[in-house]
Amino acid sequence: MELLADIIAKIDSFVWGPPLLIMLVGVHLFLTVKLKFIQRYIPLGIKLSLKKDSDADGDISQFGALAIALAATIGTGNIIGVATAIVLGGPGAVFWCWLSGVLGIATKYSESLLSLKYRITDSSGKIHGGPMYAIERGMNKKFLAVLFAIFTVAASFGIGNLAQSNAVASFSHEAFGIAPWISGVAETILIGLVVLGGIKSISKVCSALVPFMAVFYISGCLIILCLCSSTVPAAISLIITEAFNFKSAAGGIVGGGIMLSMRYGIARGLFSNESGMGSAPIIAANAKTRNPVRQALISSTGTFWDTVCVCAITGITQIAAILKLDPNADFAKFQPEELAKIAFNNIPHCGLILLSIALTIFACTTILGWFCYGEEAIHYLGGKKALHVFRVVFVIMIYFGAVSKLEAVWNFSDIANGLMAIPNIICLFALYKVIVAETDKYLKSGSIDDYQTPDQN
Repeated sequence: MELLADIIAKIDSFVWGPPLLIMLVGVHLFLTVKLKFIQRYIPLGIKLSLKKDSDADGDISQFGALAIALAATIGTGNIIGVATAIVLGGPGAVFWCWLSGVLGIATKYSESLLSLKYRITDSSGKIHGGPMYAIERGMNKKFLAVLFAIFTVAASFGIGNLAQSNAVASFSHEAFGIAPWISGVAETILIGLVVLGGIKSISKVCSALVPFMAVFYISGCLIILCLCSSTVPAAISLIITEAFNFKSAAGGIVGGGIMLSMRYGIARGLFSNESGMGSAPIIAANAKTRNPVRQALISSTGTFWDTVCVCAITGITQIAAILKLDPNADFAKFQPEELAKIAFNNIPHCGLILLSIALTIFACTTILGWFCYGEEAIHYLGGKKALHVFRVVFVIMIYFGAVSKLEAVWNFSDIANGLMAIPNIICLFALYKVIVAETDKYLKSGSIDDYQTPDQN
């Protein structure tokens, strides 16, 4: 297992090398410029997310689609993922994580728009969509579409399954002495019961849990920030200064500090908000919406809530708590779970219980969201016959994630995320003119309420 973990770590470092970082930052910046800072329409996206298009084509409501996407993104990546970035990349990683969220709003909007524009309706009346359909139908690159679907299935087991169950099991063991196999069994049973009801059942559960879990967790962080108010300014200052630290890292080359911060900050930002991966657009394509731009704006708010808000608050909270403990702390000497644990320990008597509840809800909803992504990718690859096998294997793997080694699980997730992003980024660059044209047609011309009928297949 140690040898396998080392191999996975080396592959992870290769996949997340400078080329992929440049591609991700590049597509974020490129689309932000081409769409003339689409981020300014976030208030409109939030407003639209609260409305219903009941008479439009789709399988679930607009908010239901956003809820599943948020369920998949607001997960342990917001707690343990951010902590991992801080431990491995330093406090400056929080800045790059946050910036990837701000710029990633344009990318989330764009990939969602393409998925909605190129979605199809099968013979049974069910809608299917996602980057694989945009790549196949918009670019006419079937092979690249198949690769994306394969990487999506792999990512559904990594970021959406193994990493989530592992985070809950690890924390439960560290904080309460609960054996990982017990946590694994409990998670497996709970998730298995929900997924039996299909996407509509998942949508209902996520619509109920997502608002509650977000308010619940953020309230806890705000309480901690009040209790650590004396070190909050120092935490923010450290995040900014370390983000541009050009000093050598561990005796390495000059600039190693900023590269580490960028590498882990952007990687964890992607792990959290998934902008550029093409995952959220898969479920966005199922929404009842009048036109691609309308739901794309709603989908883009997912990145705003997840990274610009939740991840930023998490990072500041954890760093402020550590500085309160030790103003000269070496963050590299901590384990990721320790940062979250130390932060919530500031809340007397019930801090760890609150964190445990947040982690469990986050993990379970993320697993549900990624189950939908993986299922849609499996449908694209193998049709209905392969779905039954996927469902059984997916639920079983929840248990194995709980009893696996943390580092190997997170590194595997990073690899799957990176591979999944590559064909999606290629598609975004190739079809950017379509994105701009659709945006001009519906948004810039004031036709946001116009209808577009999806293509039939």
